[in-house]
Amino acid sequence: MPSPDPRTVLLAAPRSFCAGVERAIEIVEHALAQRGRPVYVRKQIVHNAHVVADLEERGAVFVDELTEVPPGATVVFSAHGVSPAVRTEARRRELRVIDATCPLVTKVHAEARRFAGRGDTVLLVGHAGHEEVEGTMGEAPSHTILVPDVESARVAEVPDPTRVSFLTQTTLAVDETSEILDVLRARFPALRGPGSDDICYATTNRQHALTAIATEADLVLVVGSTNSSNSVRLVEVAVEHGAKAGYLVDYADEIDEAWLEGVESVGVSSGASVPEVLVRDVLRWLAERGYADVQEVTTAEESLTFALPRDLRTDLKAAGLPTTGTSDHAWTI
Repeated sequence: MPSPDPRTVLLAAPRSFCAGVERAIEIVEHALAQRGRPVYVRKQIVHNAHVVADLEERGAVFVDELTEVPPGATVVFSAHGVSPAVRTEARRRELRVIDATCPLVTKVHAEARRFAGRGDTVLLVGHAGHEEVEGTMGEAPSHTILVPDVESARVAEVPDPTRVSFLTQTTLAVDETSEILDVLRARFPALRGPGSDDICYATTNRQHALTAIATEADLVLVVGSTNSSNSVRLVEVAVEHGAKAGYLVDYADEIDEAWLEGVESVGVSSGASVPEVLVRDVLRWLAERGYADVQEVTTAEESLTFALPRDLRTDLKAAGLPTTGTSDHAWTI
Protein backbone atom coordinates (compact mmCIF):
# COMPACT_ATOMS: atom_id res chain seq x y z
CA MET A 1 0.00 0.00 0.00
CA PRO A 2 1.43 3.44 -0.88
CA SER A 3 2.15 5.77 2.02
CA PRO A 4 -0.88 7.93 2.87
CA ASP A 5 -0.93 11.65 2.26
CA PRO A 6 -0.56 13.88 5.33
CA ARG A 7 -3.67 14.14 7.52
CA THR A 8 -5.30 11.08 6.00
CA VAL A 9 -7.91 8.66 7.29
CA LEU A 10 -7.51 5.04 6.23
CA LEU A 11 -10.96 3.49 6.52
CA ALA A 12 -10.95 -0.29 6.80
CA ALA A 13 -13.56 -2.35 4.98
CA PRO A 14 -15.35 -4.57 5.82
CA ARG A 15 -16.43 -3.07 9.16
CA SER A 16 -19.58 -2.62 11.27
CA PHE A 17 -22.61 -4.94 11.29
CA CYS A 18 -22.23 -8.58 10.30
CA ALA A 19 -25.10 -10.79 9.15
CA GLY A 20 -25.67 -12.30 12.59
CA VAL A 21 -25.89 -8.90 14.26
CA GLU A 22 -28.27 -7.52 11.63
CA ARG A 23 -30.48 -10.58 12.07
CA ALA A 24 -30.51 -10.30 15.87
CA ILE A 25 -31.46 -6.62 15.84
CA GLU A 26 -34.18 -7.25 13.26
CA ILE A 27 -35.58 -10.00 15.46
CA VAL A 28 -36.03 -7.60 18.38
CA GLU A 29 -37.50 -4.93 16.09
CA HIS A 30 -40.00 -7.39 14.61
CA ALA A 31 -40.90 -8.74 18.04
CA LEU A 32 -41.67 -5.24 19.27
CA ALA A 33 -43.76 -4.50 16.19
CA GLN A 34 -45.67 -7.79 16.33
CA ARG A 35 -46.07 -8.39 20.06
CA GLY A 36 -45.80 -4.90 21.49
CA ARG A 37 -43.71 -3.65 24.35
CA PRO A 38 -42.20 -4.83 26.50
CA VAL A 39 -40.13 -7.51 24.78
CA TYR A 40 -37.59 -9.01 27.14
CA VAL A 41 -34.07 -9.83 25.93
CA ARG A 42 -31.79 -12.12 27.90
CA LYS A 43 -28.41 -10.35 28.10
CA GLN A 44 -27.45 -7.69 25.57
CA ILE A 45 -28.81 -8.65 22.14
CA VAL A 46 -25.38 -7.70 20.75
CA HIS A 47 -22.42 -6.19 22.56
CA ASN A 48 -22.88 -2.56 21.63
CA ALA A 49 -23.99 0.18 24.03
CA HIS A 50 -25.63 2.32 21.32
CA VAL A 51 -27.73 -0.54 19.93
CA VAL A 52 -28.86 -1.61 23.40
CA ALA A 53 -29.78 1.94 24.44
CA ASP A 54 -31.73 2.50 21.22
CA LEU A 55 -33.72 -0.72 21.57
CA GLU A 56 -34.43 0.07 25.22
CA GLU A 57 -35.97 3.37 24.15
CA ARG A 58 -38.21 1.44 21.78
CA GLY A 59 -39.48 -0.99 24.42
CA ALA A 60 -36.92 -3.77 24.79
CA VAL A 61 -36.10 -4.76 28.37
CA PHE A 62 -32.69 -6.34 28.85
CA VAL A 63 -32.34 -8.79 31.72
CA ASP A 64 -29.51 -10.92 33.04
CA GLU A 65 -31.60 -13.91 34.05
CA LEU A 66 -34.95 -15.41 33.08
CA THR A 67 -36.20 -15.00 36.66
CA GLU A 68 -36.58 -11.30 35.78
CA VAL A 69 -39.04 -12.13 32.98
CA PRO A 70 -42.75 -12.46 33.92
CA PRO A 71 -44.20 -15.92 33.22
CA GLY A 72 -45.69 -16.16 29.74
CA ALA A 73 -43.89 -13.05 28.42
CA THR A 74 -41.89 -12.86 25.19
CA VAL A 75 -38.14 -13.24 25.62
CA VAL A 76 -35.44 -13.05 22.97
CA PHE A 77 -32.21 -15.02 23.39
CA SER A 78 -29.22 -12.90 22.38
CA ALA A 79 -26.98 -13.45 19.35
CA HIS A 80 -24.37 -15.09 21.59
CA GLY A 81 -26.50 -18.14 22.32
CA VAL A 82 -27.63 -19.88 25.50
CA SER A 83 -27.06 -23.22 27.19
CA PRO A 84 -29.63 -26.03 27.22
CA ALA A 85 -30.27 -25.23 30.88
CA VAL A 86 -31.52 -21.76 29.92
CA ARG A 87 -33.86 -23.24 27.31
CA THR A 88 -35.22 -25.67 29.90
CA GLU A 89 -35.85 -22.82 32.33
CA ALA A 90 -37.67 -20.84 29.63
CA ARG A 91 -39.99 -23.79 28.97
CA ARG A 92 -40.62 -24.23 32.69
CA ARG A 93 -41.66 -20.59 32.97
CA GLU A 94 -43.79 -20.92 29.81
CA LEU A 95 -42.01 -18.02 28.13
CA ARG A 96 -42.60 -17.19 24.48
CA VAL A 97 -39.06 -17.62 23.19
CA ILE A 98 -37.59 -16.08 20.06
CA ASP A 99 -34.06 -17.34 19.44
CA ALA A 100 -31.70 -14.74 17.97
CA THR A 101 -28.59 -16.91 18.34
CA CYS A 102 -26.26 -16.30 15.42
CA PRO A 103 -26.35 -19.33 13.10
CA LEU A 104 -22.55 -19.50 13.26
CA VAL A 105 -22.76 -19.87 17.05
CA THR A 106 -25.48 -22.49 16.63
CA LYS A 107 -23.01 -24.41 14.45
CA VAL A 108 -20.46 -24.42 17.30
CA HIS A 109 -23.12 -25.70 19.74
CA ALA A 110 -23.95 -28.54 17.37
CA GLU A 111 -20.27 -29.43 17.09
CA ALA A 112 -19.93 -29.46 20.88
CA ARG A 113 -22.79 -31.95 21.16
CA ARG A 114 -21.39 -34.09 18.34
CA PHE A 115 -17.82 -34.19 19.69
CA ALA A 116 -18.93 -34.92 23.25
CA GLY A 117 -21.41 -37.49 21.97
CA ARG A 118 -18.64 -39.54 20.38
CA GLY A 119 -16.73 -39.56 23.67
CA ASP A 120 -14.21 -36.76 23.08
CA THR A 121 -13.02 -34.20 25.56
CA VAL A 122 -13.71 -30.81 23.96
CA LEU A 123 -11.05 -28.13 24.36
CA LEU A 124 -12.89 -24.85 23.92
CA VAL A 125 -10.63 -21.93 23.01
CA GLY A 126 -12.34 -18.80 24.30
CA HIS A 127 -12.65 -16.19 27.02
CA ALA A 128 -14.03 -17.07 30.45
CA GLY A 129 -17.26 -15.29 31.26
CA HIS A 130 -18.21 -14.47 27.68
CA GLU A 131 -21.85 -15.36 27.04
CA GLU A 132 -21.02 -17.33 23.90
CA VAL A 133 -18.51 -19.46 25.82
CA GLU A 134 -20.96 -20.06 28.66
CA GLY A 135 -23.60 -21.23 26.19
CA THR A 136 -21.23 -23.54 24.31
CA MET A 137 -19.82 -25.08 27.49
CA GLY A 138 -23.37 -25.70 28.66
CA GLU A 139 -23.93 -28.13 25.78
CA ALA A 140 -21.54 -30.66 27.34
CA PRO A 141 -20.16 -29.27 30.60
CA SER A 142 -18.67 -32.52 31.83
CA HIS A 143 -16.82 -33.02 28.55
CA THR A 144 -15.56 -29.46 27.97
CA ILE A 145 -12.39 -27.72 29.15
CA LEU A 146 -11.92 -23.99 28.59
CA VAL A 147 -8.57 -22.96 27.10
CA PRO A 148 -8.34 -19.14 27.28
CA ASP A 149 -4.68 -18.66 26.33
CA VAL A 150 -1.40 -20.26 25.29
CA GLU A 151 -0.33 -20.92 28.87
CA SER A 152 -3.56 -22.83 29.53
CA ALA A 153 -2.99 -24.82 26.34
CA ARG A 154 0.43 -25.87 27.64
CA VAL A 155 -0.98 -27.35 30.85
CA ALA A 156 -4.44 -28.63 29.83
CA GLU A 157 -5.01 -32.27 30.76
CA VAL A 158 -7.55 -34.64 29.22
CA PRO A 159 -8.65 -38.13 30.34
CA ASP A 160 -7.77 -39.77 27.01
CA PRO A 161 -5.32 -37.96 24.67
CA THR A 162 -6.53 -40.09 21.77
CA ARG A 163 -10.09 -38.76 22.11
CA VAL A 164 -9.88 -35.00 22.07
CA SER A 165 -11.41 -32.27 19.90
CA PHE A 166 -11.30 -28.49 19.83
CA LEU A 167 -13.75 -25.68 19.22
CA THR A 168 -13.26 -21.92 19.29
CA GLN A 169 -15.28 -18.89 20.28
CA THR A 170 -16.36 -17.16 17.06
CA THR A 171 -14.95 -13.70 17.90
CA LEU A 172 -11.31 -14.43 18.72
CA ALA A 173 -8.15 -12.95 17.22
CA VAL A 174 -7.11 -15.20 14.36
CA ASP A 175 -3.37 -15.08 15.08
CA GLU A 176 -3.71 -15.72 18.81
CA THR A 177 -6.10 -18.62 18.21
CA SER A 178 -3.69 -20.19 15.71
CA GLU A 179 -0.91 -20.01 18.31
CA ILE A 180 -3.09 -21.73 20.92
CA LEU A 181 -4.12 -24.45 18.46
CA ASP A 182 -0.49 -25.04 17.47
CA VAL A 183 0.32 -25.77 21.11
CA LEU A 184 -2.68 -28.08 21.48
CA ARG A 185 -1.85 -29.98 18.28
CA ALA A 186 1.73 -30.48 19.43
CA ARG A 187 0.56 -31.84 22.78
CA PHE A 188 -2.35 -33.91 21.41
CA PRO A 189 -1.50 -35.36 17.97
CA ALA A 190 -4.95 -36.98 17.76
CA LEU A 191 -6.69 -33.59 18.19
CA ARG A 192 -9.64 -33.17 15.85
CA GLY A 193 -11.60 -30.05 15.01
CA PRO A 194 -14.63 -28.88 13.05
CA GLY A 195 -14.84 -29.28 9.30
CA SER A 196 -14.71 -25.51 8.86
CA ASP A 197 -13.26 -22.68 10.93
CA ASP A 198 -15.35 -21.62 13.93
CA ILE A 199 -14.05 -18.05 13.96
CA CYS A 200 -16.73 -15.95 12.30
CA TYR A 201 -16.12 -14.80 8.73
CA ALA A 202 -16.87 -11.23 9.82
CA THR A 203 -14.37 -11.35 12.68
CA THR A 204 -11.71 -12.64 10.30
CA ASN A 205 -12.53 -10.12 7.58
CA ARG A 206 -12.43 -7.16 9.96
CA GLN A 207 -9.09 -8.26 11.38
CA HIS A 208 -7.60 -8.73 7.90
CA ALA A 209 -8.87 -5.32 6.79
CA LEU A 210 -7.35 -3.63 9.82
CA THR A 211 -4.08 -5.47 9.34
CA ALA A 212 -3.91 -4.01 5.81
CA ILE A 213 -3.88 -0.44 7.12
CA ALA A 214 -2.18 -0.82 10.50
CA THR A 215 1.40 -0.42 9.27
CA GLU A 216 0.51 2.92 7.62
CA ALA A 217 -1.41 4.30 10.60
CA ASP A 218 0.07 6.48 13.31
CA LEU A 219 -3.15 6.00 15.24
CA VAL A 220 -6.00 3.49 14.96
CA LEU A 221 -9.48 4.20 16.27
CA VAL A 222 -11.81 1.22 16.60
CA VAL A 223 -15.47 2.01 17.21
CA GLY A 224 -16.96 -0.51 19.60
CA SER A 225 -17.90 -1.29 23.19
CA THR A 226 -15.53 -2.62 25.81
CA ASN A 227 -17.59 -5.81 26.29
CA SER A 228 -17.41 -6.59 22.56
CA SER A 229 -14.80 -9.32 22.17
CA ASN A 230 -14.31 -8.77 18.44
CA SER A 231 -13.95 -4.99 18.90
CA VAL A 232 -11.35 -5.36 21.65
CA ARG A 233 -9.45 -7.84 19.49
CA LEU A 234 -9.34 -5.29 16.64
CA VAL A 235 -7.39 -2.83 18.78
CA GLU A 236 -4.95 -5.57 19.74
CA VAL A 237 -4.56 -6.65 16.11
CA ALA A 238 -3.89 -3.08 14.99
CA VAL A 239 -1.06 -2.56 17.47
CA GLU A 240 0.39 -6.02 16.86
CA HIS A 241 0.55 -5.29 13.12
CA GLY A 242 2.29 -1.96 13.25
CA ALA A 243 -0.07 0.80 14.40
CA LYS A 244 1.76 3.17 16.73
CA ALA A 245 -1.28 3.47 18.99
CA GLY A 246 -4.83 2.12 19.11
CA TYR A 247 -7.94 3.04 21.07
CA LEU A 248 -11.48 1.70 21.45
CA VAL A 249 -14.33 4.23 21.59
CA ASP A 250 -18.09 3.91 21.67
CA TYR A 251 -18.69 7.43 20.34
CA ALA A 252 -16.74 10.18 18.61
CA ASP A 253 -16.89 12.42 21.67
CA GLU A 254 -14.78 9.88 23.57
CA ILE A 255 -11.77 10.60 21.33
CA ASP A 256 -9.06 12.55 23.14
CA GLU A 257 -7.63 15.30 20.95
CA ALA A 258 -4.25 14.65 22.57
CA TRP A 259 -4.17 11.33 20.71
CA LEU A 260 -3.81 13.30 17.45
CA GLU A 261 -0.58 15.02 18.46
CA GLY A 262 2.00 14.31 15.76
CA VAL A 263 -0.43 12.04 13.91
CA GLU A 264 -0.68 12.29 10.11
CA SER A 265 -2.60 9.09 9.35
CA VAL A 266 -5.52 7.67 11.32
CA GLY A 267 -6.85 4.17 10.73
CA VAL A 268 -10.55 3.68 11.44
CA SER A 269 -12.56 0.50 11.79
CA SER A 270 -15.39 -0.88 13.90
CA GLY A 271 -16.53 -4.12 15.43
CA ALA A 272 -19.15 -6.39 13.93
CA SER A 273 -21.81 -5.18 16.39
CA VAL A 274 -21.34 -1.47 15.61
CA PRO A 275 -23.80 0.54 13.48
CA GLU A 276 -22.17 2.41 10.61
CA VAL A 277 -23.70 5.68 11.82
CA LEU A 278 -21.18 5.70 14.69
CA VAL A 279 -18.28 5.31 12.25
CA ARG A 280 -19.60 8.24 10.22
CA ASP A 281 -19.68 10.33 13.39
CA VAL A 282 -16.00 9.54 13.97
CA LEU A 283 -15.15 10.49 10.40
CA ARG A 284 -16.95 13.82 10.83
CA TRP A 285 -15.10 14.45 14.09
CA LEU A 286 -11.77 13.80 12.37
CA ALA A 287 -12.67 15.94 9.34
CA GLU A 288 -13.40 18.87 11.64
CA ARG A 289 -9.82 18.56 12.88
CA GLY A 290 -8.18 18.43 9.48
CA TYR A 291 -8.40 14.73 8.63
CA ALA A 292 -10.77 15.14 5.68
CA ASP A 293 -9.03 12.89 3.15
CA VAL A 294 -10.69 9.48 3.64
CA GLN A 295 -9.23 6.54 1.75
CA GLU A 296 -11.27 3.36 2.07
CA VAL A 297 -9.20 0.18 1.93
CA THR A 298 -11.33 -2.86 1.06
CA THR A 299 -9.93 -6.36 1.54
CA ALA A 300 -13.13 -8.41 1.14
CA GLU A 301 -16.75 -8.12 0.06
CA GLU A 302 -19.55 -9.46 2.24
CA SER A 303 -22.98 -10.52 1.01
CA LEU A 304 -24.03 -13.19 3.52
CA THR A 305 -27.49 -12.88 5.09
CA PHE A 306 -29.33 -15.09 7.58
CA ALA A 307 -33.04 -15.88 7.57
CA LEU A 308 -35.20 -14.89 10.51
CA PRO A 309 -36.34 -17.68 12.87
CA ARG A 310 -39.17 -19.80 11.45
CA ASP A 311 -41.72 -18.87 14.13
CA LEU A 312 -41.11 -15.19 13.57
CA ARG A 313 -41.35 -15.58 9.81
CA THR A 314 -44.69 -17.34 10.31
CA ASP A 315 -46.00 -14.45 12.45
CA LEU A 316 -44.86 -11.89 9.88
CA LYS A 317 -46.39 -13.85 7.02
CA ALA A 318 -49.70 -14.12 8.85
CA ALA A 319 -49.67 -10.36 9.31
CA GLY A 320 -48.96 -9.83 5.62
CA LEU A 321 -45.52 -8.39 6.31
CA PRO A 322 -42.24 -9.14 4.49
CA THR A 323 -39.94 -11.60 6.23
CA THR A 324 -36.57 -10.22 5.09
CA GLY A 325 -34.88 -6.84 5.03
CA THR A 326 -37.70 -5.02 6.79
CA SER A 327 -35.82 -3.04 9.39
CA ASP A 328 -36.74 0.61 8.96
CA HIS A 329 -34.37 1.98 11.56
CA ALA A 330 -31.59 4.34 10.48
CA TRP A 331 -28.63 2.33 11.70
CA THR A 332 -26.52 3.21 8.67
CA ILE A 333 -27.32 6.86 7.93
